[in-house]
Amino acid sequence: MMNNQSNLEPVVLFWFRRDLRLEDNHGLYKALTSGYPVVPVFIFDREILDRLQEPADARVEFIHKTLTELKSKFQAFSSDIQILHSTPLQAFTTLLKEYHVQAIYTNTDYEPAAIKRDAAIAELAQKHACNFYSFKDQVIFEKDDILNDTGLPYKVYTPYKNKWLKKLAEEPIITFPSEKHTDSFYKSSPLPIPSLKALGFEHTSITIPPVQIARKIITDYDKTRDYPYLEHGTSLLGIHFRFGTISIREKVLKSLPLNAVWLSELIWREFFKQLLVHFPQVVTEPFQSKFRVIQWRHDEEDFTRWCEGRTGYPLVDAGMRELNATGHMHNRVRMVVASFLTKHLFIDWRWGEAYFAKKLLDYDLSANNGNWQWAAGTGADAQPYFRIFNPVAQQEKFDPEYKYIKKWVPEFGTSSYIKPMIDHKFAVERAKRLFSVLKN
Repeated sequence: MMNNQSNLEPVVLFWFRRDLRLEDNHGLYKALTSGYPVVPVFIFDREILDRLQEPADARVEFIHKTLTELKSKFQAFSSDIQILHSTPLQAFTTLLKEYHVQAIYTNTDYEPAAIKRDAAIAELAQKHACNFYSFKDQVIFEKDDILNDTGLPYKVYTPYKNKWLKKLAEEPIITFPSEKHTDSFYKSSPLPIPSLKALGFEHTSITIPPVQIARKIITDYDKTRDYPYLEHGTSLLGIHFRFGTISIREKVLKSLPLNAVWLSELIWREFFKQLLVHFPQVVTEPFQSKFRVIQWRHDEEDFTRWCEGRTGYPLVDAGMRELNATGHMHNRVRMVVASFLTKHLFIDWRWGEAYFAKKLLDYDLSANNGNWQWAAGTGADAQPYFRIFNPVAQQEKFDPEYKYIKKWVPEFGTSSYIKPMIDHKFAVERAKRLFSVLKN
């Protein structure tokens, strides 16, 4: 049950979204230092959950588990978090009646649908004489923070990265010790949380990578990141960045003296986010408009074989099977499987993007879109359309002893393993021929 608003104590709401932590949380810090008691809120958005196709979604389970852990922390402060299963508009309509709300605080989200959603909530708040405040939290630099010398957004990564690093040197990172102001949470008796089943989801067998990682993973990242058979070659922190269970400020501060290559991956993440803000059409269209003339194949049988890891190219098959089993795929292998779908099979990158969106634990619209368009050659600072990964050469270079392949494709090397579904030379020549319309 929600609190009966018989007393009209002024409060502010803090809306948790992609920032599921108490530590170094910018918007939460601003709410906790506002002078009003803070009512924490999380909304299982029906409009988002209803679009998910499978009831066993490890990301929903991860959010649910994280909120359960947060609840125990709030209860230690004699507070709790309001967790609603609703649309944001319906939820805030209820909350604004339930509490005497002075303001709604949250952290900025940069996806087109989220921007539209937040504008609607800000309008609702205004009708109730309530302020709506949004703060930069999931990135170091946002929107127009990094522009070129003519005031336009960057379309190429390297100059963006150089400007990003220059700005970081000029503007040291400021953290927000929200965890030191827990006395400001609204006092409340324990509140219910909808069960996974009530949300329409089930428990999964997928293991979530830990939020705490060994320092050596970062210090050695430039030497280990390309080898999929290494157990700790990459950080696997993507899901934690995605849902904000870690602070980007903390990780950048720690990575600065440790490994420039790992830091560059975080800058890529911000590069794709600013592209999405400035060029929202990339959600459905190629960043480079000239690619609209490309006649992609829409072969469902070939696509299904790719999805299931039955292409006859062992590195591609291993990657897809790893994704299907764990919700993760090694970074190097992601490039290979994406290149294979778009260049070897010449299937629309949007099909691959949608499949990754359904499966990846660390799915993030901007990065997923940016990386798929990079692989297809259609995006900003993209791999050229005429550059086509050879999956066999990639395997020989990055999994020479077949350790990764044998883990995920146990029948490899036996008569049970299928033949390649397409000849590499034929695929390369066909792709170049089909892309040749761009020269006309």
